[in-house]
Amino acid sequence: MPLTNVRVGLVGACGRMGTLIIRRVLATEGMEIASAFDIVNIGKDIGDVVGAGALGVPVSDSADLAAVLKESRTDVLIDFTIAKATAVNAPAAASAGVNLIIGTTGLSAEQKTAITDAVIKNNVAAVISSNYSIGVGVFFKLIRDAAGYLGDEYDVEIVEAHHNQKKDAPSGTAMTAAEIISKAMGGKDIVCGREGVCPRGKEIGVHSIRGGDIVGDHTVMFIGNSERIEIRHQAHSREIFVGGAVMAAKWVVSQKKGVVYGMEDVLS
Repeated sequence: MPLTNVRVGLVGACGRMGTLIIRRVLATEGMEIASAFDIVNIGKDIGDVVGAGALGVPVSDSADLAAVLKESRTDVLIDFTIAKATAVNAPAAASAGVNLIIGTTGLSAEQKTAITDAVIKNNVAAVISSNYSIGVGVFFKLIRDAAGYLGDEYDVEIVEAHHNQKKDAPSGTAMTAAEIISKAMGGKDIVCGREGVCPRGKEIGVHSIRGGDIVGDHTVMFIGNSERIEIRHQAHSREIFVGGAVMAAKWVVSQKKGVVYGMEDVLS
């Protein structure tokens, strides 16, 4: 039986990340664009919109997402939009039998639970990650190992910096880092920013910087008496997220269904 390409759909297809992902999919053997969704350019060929040449795939309204996904025989939907939109679109895609790659940050616990429930109920597979960079996967492993070695003798502070158009703070990557460290250290509170009289306890502090065109910087500081260890990841281009997302999309279609995976599963 001949192999078929993985048919990919994009939400937010006309945006910066959507454009980069489409170009990467088109350059990846064994993958093709099957559907595209956005609130602009509806009815236009997505290939023309992103400068890749006509693909015969029109931009559709997300209100028609489930029907278009079924009609286009999309295998996997990639979503790097905003929490409010993802909370609606991800369950709709799952109900259409489509696997999911979600890179949206700022999802609430309730929204994450609803998406997970939809994945299980509809027997599809999903990868949900705050960061699709391969380097960040290594970064997470390094901070987990460091936290296990250093323990409560070291204070932990996390500083993240992003461009001035990022809507949520702290970043999803910073919060994932804090959760990894908290678990490795036996459970610590996570405090986002400080103001006024606030003597330091055993918490993990998380601080956000927004400015210019910073793609994404994350620094974890383990601070002890007389020494400090810093572990840092700096993203120089959005291409690092694109490569990981496309890798995950190709990977997830052949995985066990009814399961939500993380980027660490893809990398392993």
